[in-house]
Amino acid sequence: MKIHDIRRANLAAIIETKFSGKQSAFAAAVERQASYINRCLLPPENKHSKPIGEKIARHIEKALNLSPLALDSPIGYSTEERQSFSVSEPTTHYGLSPVEPWDDETPLGEDEIELPFFKEVEISAGTGSEVMLETTGRKLRFGRRTLQRKNITPECAACATVTGNSMEPVLPDGTTVGIDTSQTIIKDGQMYAIDHDGQLRIKVLYRKPGSGLRIHSYNSSEHPDEIYDPSYVNEKIRVIGKVFWYSVLL
Repeated sequence: MKIHDIRRANLAAIIETKFSGKQSAFAAAVERQASYINRCLLPPENKHSKPIGEKIARHIEKALNLSPLALDSPIGYSTEERQSFSVSEPTTHYGLSPVEPWDDETPLGEDEIELPFFKEVEISAGTGSEVMLETTGRKLRFGRRTLQRKNITPECAACATVTGNSMEPVLPDGTTVGIDTSQTIIKDGQMYAIDHDGQLRIKVLYRKPGSGLRIHSYNSSEHPDEIYDPSYVNEKIRVIGKVFWYSVLL
């Protein structure tokens, strides 16, 4: 039995016996991403499998207070260790956490889901466009626990990409935002994704008397406020959902 197979078997046993089979809890305890641990547990014939090398094996043993080389034992970590070792609560770290590369075919971690993107789609016969959710296009990996903290159900979460400079400096061109599609009732001063006559826009919204609407951009010097009456709003503007998260690449 090869050393990587022994380590994989021992790792699976630890997760099962001490973390109730929860890879996310184990990943937090050893300060690694859940997707990384998921790859370590994949069989070697899977192209996304990641061997458990010397450095990470020793790191896991130290993090879990196991005896040296416990993961390398063909008979598994000892019965005494199974009964006695304890895992301390993860401490807060302010440095950079390890970055794990992945592609579209990399299996999702236990704590990950894929969020689809909204995009503008041209209507047949060239009569305009509309904003639709991509069901087979690109997706963004997102943590389940982040959604849980925001009380957002995964079915109601999606993403969009900011285009242009109207929301700078907060949301530069190319920023990815997370959208809660269950939140479509406007609260003044909050950020929403809207379908504005077929154009996908991320804007700060304010209600006007009689169901009118004021649309505000952070870059107001170049993009002044837009005010629309109720009839126009009913015909041309649809609130897709409230922005709950955004990520900026500098």
